[in-house]
Amino acid sequence: MRIISPSLLSADFKNIKKDIQLVESSGAKRLHLDVMDGHFVSNLTFGPMIINAIRQCTDLHLETHLMIENPHNVLDHYIRAGSDTVIIHLEASQNAIEDLTYIRKHNVCAGIAINPDTNEQHLEPLIEFLDYILIMSVYPGKEGQNFISSTLKKMKNMVEMRKSRNITIAVDGGVNLETISKVYETGIDITIVGSGLFKAENIPQRYKDLLDA
Repeated sequence: MRIISPSLLSADFKNIKKDIQLVESSGAKRLHLDVMDGHFVSNLTFGPMIINAIRQCTDLHLETHLMIENPHNVLDHYIRAGSDTVIIHLEASQNAIEDLTYIRKHNVCAGIAINPDTNEQHLEPLIEFLDYILIMSVYPGKEGQNFISSTLKKMKNMVEMRKSRNITIAVDGGVNLETISKVYETGIDITIVGSGLFKAENIPQRYKDLLDA
């Protein structure tokens, strides 16, 4: 079964509650929240106050993707804001095992993201500390990039590395009607869809089309 996690960065923030309700009524069970600090990536987005406001709008599972340097400095803020999963970047963490352990200690799912040019084998020592793996199929920080097809092999490798462990594997970047089937064929669990969903004239229909593509 396909699971889609709508990326709210592509939603209409003037009507964010309406967009959340649209995808929720379409069948979405989770939402993806992109936090950018202007350092690890060049863009700057929102912080824990916005996540807390989103938490007040919905009971959906909130997966917070921290595209920030030294995430250990701010983990508490995003845990307290209402995140159900907190995802740090392998490339940005000074001590990934320590950060993942800290997240889990606070009854939040611990996730890690890797960029397209990061070797997935670097996750092998972390596998027992993970609840969630996010494979970036574009470089983080900018919307509208084309899907990097070479990451499909990384997805297959991560599914094999997971084996029977209870770890969710997701893919983020350039997922749309043209690419979504190829992604799910690798065996991953979740696709993050932003502009490919929220830029459609009919969001509920596009959600259905993505499930059926």
